[in-house]
Amino acid sequence: MGLFDFAKDMGKKLFGEDDDPAEKIKASIEADNPGITDLDVAYHDGSVELSGKADSAEAVEKAVLMAGNVKGVTDVKIDSMEAPAPAPEVEYYTIVSGDSLSKIAKKYYGNAMDYPRLFEANREVIKDADLIYPGQKIRIPPKSW
Repeated sequence: MGLFDFAKDMGKKLFGEDDDPAEKIKASIEADNPGITDLDVAYHDGSVELSGKADSAEAVEKAVLMAGNVKGVTDVKIDSMEAPAPAPEVEYYTIVSGDSLSKIAKKYYGNAMDYPRLFEANREVIKDADLIYPGQKIRIPPKSW
């Protein structure tokens, strides 16, 4: 894993002009901690760099999505994150207008009723299964997950 790109003008609004973006992003990740210890967050001109120790590759993926789905973030780097190797079968999907978790589940799993699998895999990023937005990135766990 290295660099992930995100849509700068979309996402959850976490910080204003007078806030420290790195501190706000760090607090947000730690609030729903996906399994990261010694988390450090750096922010410069829309670019976020995460470092720390992760319990799993899934924890890193979730932390990247939590940081990247913040309004004002253009990319997330995780070059200095200590973590197990990612599972090669995990995919990422960028939500487009008209999408629903059911529609995405139908596309990837062949069954719209498998949407809870997507919701559970992205619980740190999606707080309500009915509230997703264009430009948001999510994890698509393998069918066998």
